[in-house]
Amino acid sequence: MFKGKKIIVVMPAYNAAQTLQKTYNEVMAQEIVDTVIVVDDMSHDETVAIARTLPNTIVHIHEKNLGYGGNQKSCYRIALEQGGDIIIMVHPDYQYTPKLIPAMASLIGNGLYHCVLGSRILGGYALKGGMPSWKYVANRFLTFAENIFLGAKLSEYHTGYRAFSRELLEQLPVELNSDDFVFDNQMLAQIVWFGYTIAEVSCPTKYFPEASSINLIRSIRYGFGCLSTALCFRLAKTGIIHSELFPDCAKKYL
Repeated sequence: MFKGKKIIVVMPAYNAAQTLQKTYNEVMAQEIVDTVIVVDDMSHDETVAIARTLPNTIVHIHEKNLGYGGNQKSCYRIALEQGGDIIIMVHPDYQYTPKLIPAMASLIGNGLYHCVLGSRILGGYALKGGMPSWKYVANRFLTFAENIFLGAKLSEYHTGYRAFSRELLEQLPVELNSDDFVFDNQMLAQIVWFGYTIAEVSCPTKYFPEASSINLIRSIRYGFGCLSTALCFRLAKTGIIHSELFPDCAKKYL
């Protein structure tokens, strides 16, 4: 709890057996998390078996692989059903440190923001943490383009470390988003569309063999998806097109 607000950490899991326990231990060491939700997307290792041994943890298993975005949809739906007031996504691969949970929760719990990102770019942690140079260059290019199209000033749009208020998650039409990796990008664009300011905190990160990653082909597909989302946002905002991802009813917030 934080100031009477229930804090739920969601973990979209896929073959995370080697790092799940370590991530969970550090999450619970922060002493403010009420519940952990692990959504397994048809892992082929011992992820589910390990998750079922974790105290204060709800384990949800997909009957078929729904993808990273589809996994998050389940995470947020279950977190809201469980009465979460502050919902924080932490990847179970231990790439992002759970030690930032109290800071991120306080920014939301004190009513300052409805969305907080853990940024690998602020503080220069990305390359220091082992991010491949080609991924860093792509991150900077996509972020630059997206800031122009969305009219925002984020340091990056591609971090998987995110915290949301209940109010925000209840407004966003996330079920209409992609089930693939571009879900993350569409969600941030929707937050900007609804007129919310996104906060960022500097986050050290680690790249190692057990950490999840996508290959070059999927990265290219993701990059084009991000640019398509940003362009769609701009065209919808100027009234040139209508998009279900960016509903007209939200224009009052712009």
